[in-house]
Amino acid sequence: MKLPHVLSMVSVWLTLSGVAAGATSTGQKMAEGAGKPLLGTRAPRLVLKTIDGETIDLARIYGRQAVYLKFWATWCVPCREQMPHFEHVYESAGPDLAVIAIDVGFNDSIDEVRTYRRRLGITMPIVFDDGQAGAAFNLRVTPQHIVIGRDGRIQYVGHLADARLDAALVAARAAAPSGNRDAAVAKASTETLHYAVGDHLPRQSPLTIDGQRFRFTDARDQRHTVLVFLSPWCESYLETTRPALSENCRRMRERVNEVAEDRGARWLGIASGLWATPDDLREYRSKYGVHIPLSLDQSGALFRAFNVTQVPAALVTDGNGRIVRRIEPRDLETSAALREAVNATD
Repeated sequence: MKLPHVLSMVSVWLTLSGVAAGATSTGQKMAEGAGKPLLGTRAPRLVLKTIDGETIDLARIYGRQAVYLKFWATWCVPCREQMPHFEHVYESAGPDLAVIAIDVGFNDSIDEVRTYRRRLGITMPIVFDDGQAGAAFNLRVTPQHIVIGRDGRIQYVGHLADARLDAALVAARAAAPSGNRDAAVAKASTETLHYAVGDHLPRQSPLTIDGQRFRFTDARDQRHTVLVFLSPWCESYLETTRPALSENCRRMRERVNEVAEDRGARWLGIASGLWATPDDLREYRSKYGVHIPLSLDQSGALFRAFNVTQVPAALVTDGNGRIVRRIEPRDLETSAALREAVNATD
Protein backbone atom coordinates (compact mmCIF):
# COMPACT_ATOMS: atom_id res chain seq x y z
CA MET A 1 0.00 0.00 0.00
CA LYS A 2 1.42 3.41 -0.96
CA LEU A 3 2.35 5.89 1.77
CA PRO A 4 -0.14 8.66 0.82
CA HIS A 5 -3.04 6.20 1.03
CA VAL A 6 -1.85 4.80 4.35
CA LEU A 7 -1.43 8.29 5.76
CA SER A 8 -4.92 9.32 4.66
CA MET A 9 -6.45 6.24 6.28
CA VAL A 10 -4.60 6.87 9.53
CA SER A 11 -5.62 10.55 9.53
CA VAL A 12 -9.27 9.56 9.23
CA TRP A 13 -8.84 7.14 12.15
CA LEU A 14 -7.23 9.85 14.26
CA THR A 15 -9.93 12.37 13.45
CA LEU A 16 -12.70 9.91 14.29
CA SER A 17 -11.03 9.01 17.58
CA GLY A 18 -10.93 12.65 18.63
CA VAL A 19 -7.19 13.22 18.54
CA ALA A 20 -7.55 16.24 16.24
CA ALA A 21 -10.39 17.68 18.27
CA GLY A 22 -10.65 21.26 19.44
CA ALA A 23 -8.75 20.58 22.67
CA THR A 24 -5.53 20.21 20.68
CA SER A 25 -6.00 23.25 18.44
CA THR A 26 -3.98 25.33 20.91
CA GLY A 27 -1.08 22.93 20.49
CA GLN A 28 -1.27 23.29 16.71
CA LYS A 29 -1.22 27.08 16.98
CA MET A 30 1.73 27.02 19.37
CA ALA A 31 3.69 24.65 17.13
CA GLU A 32 2.93 26.70 14.03
CA GLY A 33 3.93 29.90 15.79
CA ALA A 34 7.22 28.38 16.92
CA GLY A 35 7.85 26.94 13.48
CA LYS A 36 7.03 30.03 11.43
CA PRO A 37 10.57 31.49 11.52
CA LEU A 38 12.00 28.06 10.62
CA LEU A 39 9.99 27.39 7.47
CA GLY A 40 12.12 27.45 4.36
CA THR A 41 15.37 27.71 6.30
CA ARG A 42 18.23 25.26 6.10
CA ALA A 43 17.85 22.51 8.66
CA PRO A 44 20.52 22.48 11.38
CA ARG A 45 23.42 20.07 11.50
CA LEU A 46 22.86 17.83 14.49
CA VAL A 47 24.43 14.55 15.54
CA LEU A 48 21.88 12.54 17.50
CA LYS A 49 22.44 9.51 19.73
CA THR A 50 19.71 6.90 19.99
CA ILE A 51 18.89 5.15 23.25
CA ASP A 52 20.44 2.03 21.68
CA GLY A 53 23.80 3.74 21.19
CA GLU A 54 23.54 4.41 17.47
CA THR A 55 24.63 7.72 15.91
CA ILE A 56 22.44 9.65 13.47
CA ASP A 57 24.23 12.47 11.63
CA LEU A 58 21.44 14.57 10.17
CA ALA A 59 23.86 16.51 7.97
CA ARG A 60 24.63 13.26 6.12
CA ILE A 61 20.93 12.61 5.55
CA TYR A 62 20.01 16.03 4.20
CA GLY A 63 20.12 16.11 0.42
CA ARG A 64 19.49 12.36 0.12
CA GLN A 65 16.34 11.75 2.16
CA ALA A 66 13.44 13.70 3.55
CA VAL A 67 13.43 13.71 7.37
CA TYR A 68 10.51 13.43 9.77
CA LEU A 69 11.29 14.25 13.40
CA LYS A 70 8.66 13.84 16.08
CA PHE A 71 9.30 15.35 19.52
CA TRP A 72 7.33 13.53 22.22
CA ALA A 73 7.32 12.42 25.87
CA THR A 74 6.12 9.35 27.74
CA TRP A 75 3.78 11.47 29.93
CA CYS A 76 2.16 13.15 26.90
CA VAL A 77 -1.38 11.94 26.19
CA PRO A 78 -1.64 13.19 22.57
CA CYS A 79 1.77 11.63 21.87
CA ARG A 80 0.39 8.24 22.83
CA GLU A 81 -2.79 8.85 20.81
CA GLN A 82 -0.78 9.78 17.73
CA MET A 83 1.68 6.89 18.02
CA PRO A 84 -0.25 4.59 15.60
CA HIS A 85 0.06 7.27 12.93
CA PHE A 86 3.76 7.70 13.65
CA GLU A 87 4.43 3.96 13.56
CA HIS A 88 2.55 3.62 10.26
CA VAL A 89 4.66 6.35 8.71
CA TYR A 90 7.84 4.64 9.86
CA GLU A 91 6.77 1.20 8.68
CA SER A 92 5.67 2.60 5.30
CA ALA A 93 8.67 4.85 4.72
CA GLY A 94 10.83 3.99 1.76
CA PRO A 95 14.50 4.81 1.20
CA ASP A 96 13.67 8.47 0.62
CA LEU A 97 12.31 9.19 4.14
CA ALA A 98 14.10 8.98 7.52
CA VAL A 99 11.77 8.80 10.54
CA ILE A 100 13.16 9.59 14.00
CA ALA A 101 11.45 9.85 17.39
CA ILE A 102 12.96 12.38 19.81
CA ASP A 103 11.95 12.23 23.45
CA VAL A 104 12.09 15.81 24.75
CA GLY A 105 14.11 14.80 27.81
CA PHE A 106 11.88 16.80 30.17
CA ASN A 107 10.47 15.01 33.24
CA ASP A 108 11.41 11.75 31.54
CA SER A 109 14.20 9.19 31.71
CA ILE A 110 15.78 6.74 29.30
CA ASP A 111 14.46 3.84 31.39
CA GLU A 112 10.91 5.20 31.13
CA VAL A 113 11.35 5.58 27.37
CA ARG A 114 12.54 1.98 27.04
CA THR A 115 9.58 0.73 29.07
CA TYR A 116 7.22 2.84 26.95
CA ARG A 117 8.77 1.50 23.73
CA ARG A 118 8.36 -2.09 24.87
CA ARG A 119 4.77 -1.58 26.01
CA LEU A 120 3.66 0.13 22.79
CA GLY A 121 5.81 -1.90 20.40
CA ILE A 122 7.61 1.13 18.93
CA THR A 123 10.20 0.19 16.33
CA MET A 124 11.62 3.46 14.95
CA PRO A 125 14.92 4.97 16.20
CA ILE A 126 14.46 6.88 19.46
CA VAL A 127 16.66 9.75 20.64
CA PHE A 128 16.67 11.13 24.18
CA ASP A 129 17.25 14.85 23.73
CA ASP A 130 19.77 16.75 25.84
CA GLY A 131 18.04 20.00 24.87
CA GLN A 132 20.10 20.66 21.76
CA ALA A 133 17.54 19.37 19.26
CA GLY A 134 14.64 21.06 21.04
CA ALA A 135 16.47 24.38 20.95
CA ALA A 136 17.39 24.01 17.28
CA PHE A 137 13.79 23.33 16.25
CA ASN A 138 12.01 25.78 18.61
CA LEU A 139 10.30 23.08 20.67
CA ARG A 140 7.11 24.37 22.31
CA VAL A 141 4.65 21.46 22.53
CA THR A 142 4.43 17.68 22.52
CA PRO A 143 4.12 16.18 20.07
CA GLN A 144 5.83 18.59 17.71
CA HIS A 145 6.34 17.41 14.15
CA ILE A 146 9.26 18.65 12.02
CA VAL A 147 9.33 17.76 8.32
CA ILE A 148 12.48 18.47 6.33
CA GLY A 149 12.52 18.13 2.55
CA ARG A 150 15.09 16.27 0.50
CA ASP A 151 16.53 19.69 -0.30
CA GLY A 152 17.54 20.04 3.37
CA ARG A 153 15.05 22.81 4.18
CA ILE A 154 12.39 22.78 6.88
CA GLN A 155 8.98 22.48 5.23
CA TYR A 156 6.52 21.94 8.06
CA VAL A 157 6.15 22.32 11.83
CA GLY A 158 2.95 21.22 13.55
CA HIS A 159 1.28 19.38 16.42
CA LEU A 160 -1.61 17.40 14.97
CA ALA A 161 -1.42 14.15 12.99
CA ASP A 162 -3.77 15.37 10.28
CA ALA A 163 -4.01 16.02 6.56
CA ARG A 164 -1.55 18.91 6.81
CA LEU A 165 1.13 16.63 8.20
CA ASP A 166 0.33 13.96 5.61
CA ALA A 167 0.65 16.47 2.77
CA ALA A 168 3.92 17.80 4.18
CA LEU A 169 5.41 14.30 4.29
CA VAL A 170 4.45 13.65 0.68
CA ALA A 171 5.78 17.04 -0.47
CA ALA A 172 9.05 16.59 1.44
CA ARG A 173 9.77 13.32 -0.34
CA ALA A 174 8.99 14.87 -3.70
CA ALA A 175 11.28 17.87 -3.20
CA ALA A 176 14.36 17.90 -5.40
CA PRO A 177 17.43 16.68 -3.52
CA SER A 178 20.24 19.12 -2.91
CA GLY A 179 23.21 18.84 -5.21
CA ASN A 180 25.53 19.87 -2.38
CA ARG A 181 24.47 18.43 0.95
CA ASP A 182 26.90 20.56 2.95
CA ALA A 183 25.50 23.76 1.45
CA ALA A 184 21.95 22.77 2.33
CA VAL A 185 22.36 22.74 6.08
CA ALA A 186 23.10 25.20 8.83
CA LYS A 187 25.32 24.54 11.81
CA ALA A 188 23.34 24.35 15.05
CA SER A 189 24.56 26.56 17.86
CA THR A 190 25.87 24.49 20.76
CA GLU A 191 27.61 27.26 22.67
CA THR A 192 25.59 27.08 25.87
CA LEU A 193 27.31 28.05 29.10
CA HIS A 194 26.38 25.84 32.05
CA TYR A 195 26.18 26.86 35.71
CA ALA A 196 26.34 24.53 38.70
CA VAL A 197 26.95 24.70 42.44
CA GLY A 198 30.07 26.80 43.01
CA ASP A 199 29.53 29.00 39.95
CA HIS A 200 28.26 32.56 40.01
CA LEU A 201 24.97 33.44 38.38
CA PRO A 202 25.29 34.97 34.92
CA ARG A 203 24.61 38.67 34.43
CA GLN A 204 21.11 38.24 33.11
CA SER A 205 17.81 39.96 33.79
CA PRO A 206 14.86 37.78 32.78
CA LEU A 207 11.59 39.57 32.12
CA THR A 208 8.76 38.64 34.47
CA ILE A 209 5.17 38.22 33.31
CA ASP A 210 4.49 41.62 34.90
CA GLY A 211 7.03 43.28 32.62
CA GLN A 212 9.71 43.80 35.28
CA ARG A 213 13.37 42.84 34.97
CA PHE A 214 14.74 40.50 37.62
CA ARG A 215 18.49 40.92 37.96
CA PHE A 216 20.23 37.66 38.80
CA THR A 217 22.92 39.71 40.52
CA ASP A 218 22.14 42.98 42.28
CA ALA A 219 24.93 44.82 44.12
CA ARG A 220 22.32 46.80 46.05
CA ASP A 221 20.66 43.68 47.47
CA GLN A 222 22.88 41.15 49.26
CA ARG A 223 20.15 38.68 50.16
CA HIS A 224 20.22 35.11 48.93
CA THR A 225 18.68 34.56 45.50
CA VAL A 226 16.47 31.52 44.91
CA LEU A 227 15.60 30.40 41.39
CA VAL A 228 12.64 28.00 41.36
CA PHE A 229 12.22 25.95 38.17
CA LEU A 230 8.65 24.89 37.52
CA SER A 231 5.92 24.10 35.04
CA PRO A 232 2.43 25.56 35.45
CA TRP A 233 0.76 22.34 34.31
CA CYS A 234 2.82 19.92 36.40
CA GLU A 235 0.35 19.56 39.26
CA SER A 236 -2.80 19.23 37.19
CA TYR A 237 -1.74 17.48 33.96
CA LEU A 238 0.56 14.94 35.58
CA GLU A 239 -1.80 14.12 38.45
CA THR A 240 -2.91 10.88 36.79
CA THR A 241 -0.03 10.07 34.41
CA ARG A 242 2.83 10.93 36.81
CA PRO A 243 1.30 11.32 40.29
CA ALA A 244 4.67 11.39 42.08
CA LEU A 245 5.89 14.26 39.90
CA SER A 246 2.61 16.08 40.38
CA GLU A 247 2.97 15.75 44.15
CA ASN A 248 6.54 17.04 44.00
CA CYS A 249 5.40 20.15 42.13
CA ARG A 250 2.61 20.75 44.63
CA ARG A 251 4.99 20.37 47.54
CA MET A 252 7.55 22.77 46.09
CA ARG A 253 4.88 25.39 45.40
CA GLU A 254 3.48 25.17 48.93
CA ARG A 255 6.89 25.28 50.59
CA VAL A 256 8.03 28.22 48.48
CA ASN A 257 4.84 30.15 49.26
CA GLU A 258 5.43 29.64 52.98
CA VAL A 259 9.13 30.49 53.05
CA ALA A 260 9.06 33.36 50.55
CA GLU A 261 6.74 35.29 52.86
CA ASP A 262 9.71 35.85 55.19
CA ARG A 263 11.32 38.03 52.50
CA GLY A 264 14.73 36.88 53.63
CA ALA A 265 15.70 36.10 50.06
CA ARG A 266 15.06 37.22 46.50
CA TRP A 267 12.84 34.75 44.65
CA LEU A 268 12.13 34.09 40.98
CA GLY A 269 10.01 31.32 39.53
CA ILE A 270 11.27 30.23 36.10
CA ALA A 271 8.69 28.30 34.10
CA SER A 272 9.52 25.97 31.23
CA GLY A 273 8.26 27.21 27.86
CA LEU A 274 7.04 23.73 26.98
CA TRP A 275 3.25 23.90 26.74
CA ALA A 276 3.17 27.26 28.55
CA THR A 277 2.43 30.90 27.75
CA PRO A 278 2.49 34.05 29.90
CA ASP A 279 -1.27 33.72 30.27
CA ASP A 280 -0.83 30.18 31.57
CA LEU A 281 1.59 31.51 34.18
CA ARG A 282 -0.86 34.23 35.22
CA GLU A 283 -3.59 31.61 35.61
CA TYR A 284 -1.22 29.42 37.64
CA ARG A 285 -0.37 32.36 39.92
CA SER A 286 -4.02 33.20 40.44
CA LYS A 287 -5.20 29.61 40.96
CA TYR A 288 -2.56 28.71 43.54
CA GLY A 289 -1.91 32.09 45.12
CA VAL A 290 1.75 32.16 44.07
CA HIS A 291 3.51 35.22 45.52
CA ILE A 292 6.96 35.19 43.95
CA PRO A 293 7.74 36.85 40.58
CA LEU A 294 7.35 34.52 37.61
CA SER A 295 9.24 34.44 34.33
CA LEU A 296 8.64 32.26 31.25
CA ASP A 297 11.73 30.59 29.80
CA GLN A 298 10.15 30.28 26.37
CA SER A 299 13.28 29.17 24.53
CA GLY A 300 14.43 26.87 27.33
CA ALA A 301 17.77 28.67 27.51
CA LEU A 302 17.75 29.03 31.30
CA PHE A 303 16.70 25.43 31.87
CA ARG A 304 19.59 24.31 29.68
CA ALA A 305 22.06 26.72 31.25
CA PHE A 306 21.31 25.41 34.75
CA ASN A 307 20.94 21.80 33.55
CA VAL A 308 17.36 21.45 34.76
CA THR A 309 15.56 18.54 33.11
CA GLN A 310 13.12 17.72 35.91
CA VAL A 311 10.72 20.03 37.73
CA PRO A 312 10.50 21.10 40.42
CA ALA A 313 14.03 22.18 41.27
CA ALA A 314 15.58 25.23 42.89
CA LEU A 315 18.98 26.89 43.06
CA VAL A 316 20.10 29.00 46.02
CA THR A 317 22.88 31.60 45.89
CA ASP A 318 24.69 33.51 48.59
CA GLY A 319 24.69 37.30 48.75
CA ASN A 320 27.43 37.46 46.12
CA GLY A 321 25.48 35.49 43.55
CA ARG A 322 27.42 32.23 43.97
CA ILE A 323 25.29 29.10 43.68
CA VAL A 324 25.59 27.24 46.97
CA ARG A 325 22.77 24.72 46.91
CA ARG A 326 20.57 22.79 44.53
CA ILE A 327 17.24 21.82 46.05
CA GLU A 328 15.39 18.72 44.88
CA PRO A 329 11.95 17.43 45.95
CA ARG A 330 13.51 15.12 48.54
CA ASP A 331 14.68 18.24 50.40
CA LEU A 332 11.14 19.55 50.88
CA GLU A 333 9.60 17.45 53.64
CA THR A 334 8.78 20.58 55.64
CA SER A 335 8.85 24.31 55.09
CA ALA A 336 11.47 24.47 57.83
CA ALA A 337 13.74 22.24 55.72
CA LEU A 338 13.41 24.60 52.77
CA ARG A 339 14.00 27.63 54.98
CA GLU A 340 17.14 26.05 56.37
CA ALA A 341 18.38 25.22 52.86
CA VAL A 342 17.77 28.80 51.71
CA ASN A 343 19.52 30.35 54.68
CA ALA A 344 22.56 28.04 54.62
CA THR A 345 25.48 29.43 52.61
CA ASP A 346 28.22 26.93 53.41
